[in-house]
Amino acid sequence: MSIEKAKKRKKQKKRNRLIYRGVILAALVGALIFAIVSNLQKDNTVYRVGDPAPDFQLTQINKNSDLETLRLSDYEGKGVMLNFWATWCKPCEAEMPYMQELYPKYKDKGVEIVAVSLDTTELVVDRFIDRYDLTFPIPHDKNGEIRDLYKVGPIPSTFFINPDGEIQEVVNGALTLDLLEGYLNEITPN
Repeated sequence: MSIEKAKKRKKQKKRNRLIYRGVILAALVGALIFAIVSNLQKDNTVYRVGDPAPDFQLTQINKNSDLETLRLSDYEGKGVMLNFWATWCKPCEAEMPYMQELYPKYKDKGVEIVAVSLDTTELVVDRFIDRYDLTFPIPHDKNGEIRDLYKVGPIPSTFFINPDGEIQEVVNGALTLDLLEGYLNEITPN
């Protein structure tokens, strides 16, 4: 009798393992189908030179600006340097003084510098703004929506947008003062 019970138990364990593996396989197949369907529905557009820059709306962090909410479309007819950065990014930090140095000169020429913060909290960004005395618009993309919209990978990433609202240049990585000024000249309205 004990041999028969052992055989039954062995069969039951085998059946349970088979059921367990089937459930796991079904869950994996379901997750795979969900991932495929989600990606098919997602906008995977990568914006390139010559494409219209997608509009967005974000809340400003710095109090130096006259706008509480910033929309890219607010700068229609102007050149826009759209920079994506974070306080923990050392190359981002290195280019901020260059941006501040050139901002007053190019603002008068019809070019706006907009530096979108990808930090999770505004407090660290406020301290950063104060440390460098930044006066150009700094909106906060705390949920990463605009980063995802522009398909930003490495930071800093900068989109130079001409007065017609088209992306004229995309630069991944930090900019030197000379490079930055060259790109700003290219998007300056005539």
